[in-house]
Amino acid sequence: MPTDTRDTLIVEREDGIVTVTMNRPHRKNAASETMWSELLQVFREINNSVRDRVLVLTGAGGDFCSGADVGGMDERANTAEPASDDPPRHQLASMRNITDICLTLNRLPQPTIAKVRGVAVGAGLNMALSCDLVVGDETSRYSEIFARRGLSLDFGGSFLLPRRVGLHKAKELALLADIIDAEEAEAIGLVNRVVPGSELDAFVDDWAKRLASGPPIALAMSKRLLNNSMNVTLEEALDDEGLSQTVNFSTADTSEAMRAFVEKRPPRFSGR
Repeated sequence: MPTDTRDTLIVEREDGIVTVTMNRPHRKNAASETMWSELLQVFREINNSVRDRVLVLTGAGGDFCSGADVGGMDERANTAEPASDDPPRHQLASMRNITDICLTLNRLPQPTIAKVRGVAVGAGLNMALSCDLVVGDETSRYSEIFARRGLSLDFGGSFLLPRRVGLHKAKELALLADIIDAEEAEAIGLVNRVVPGSELDAFVDDWAKRLASGPPIALAMSKRLLNNSMNVTLEEALDDEGLSQTVNFSTADTSEAMRAFVEKRPPRFSGR
């Protein structure tokens, strides 16, 4: 498996599946300025790649991501991430950088899966919610922890959270900033599945392989239709579906699917 080790990320590619591991376990994978920059870079690389079929986003060392590293801005003690000689960035510029990361992740045409162990809190939770599918193990814990830090929601939480759990439950999670366990997260629909820790890798790998073998163009358009579904009328949704199907019928993948059905074999999709 080709591995690209960066300062704060490990990027692995195999059979169309890109696994991006946030790699700051000493900080529960809290996102430093370096990590934010590297996440934006790798998400843009995936967006522009026809070989990358699926993104799996996860964390090293038993945690997903504990949010932005608000308590570790001074990186001088960490030799892996030396302090920069550049002047400090304006706070609004830093937040716009996070905006770019969130938008790029949400707009990826490829299906995305968050694989969660341990904590996914603050921006870490909303990064997971930005993925199309969220799978956690029984150790996973979730919180919109911002209020405990004197902060309001960011990384798309105000948009993503109510679409996952409903407005009133979203307000409860955001205003009280409770930490909820895996069982409750699954019960309220915050995550798609919770599986035993020993089965998490195999479960996510199975989903990723199934998605990687699917029709890339059709999956990308279904993803876009669903992402837009709460912002359009039924008439507009039907029009968008019609346009998408028109595109599908012009692709080699749809022709291949029809042939495979007649020949009683699995289709082999090429993304064309």
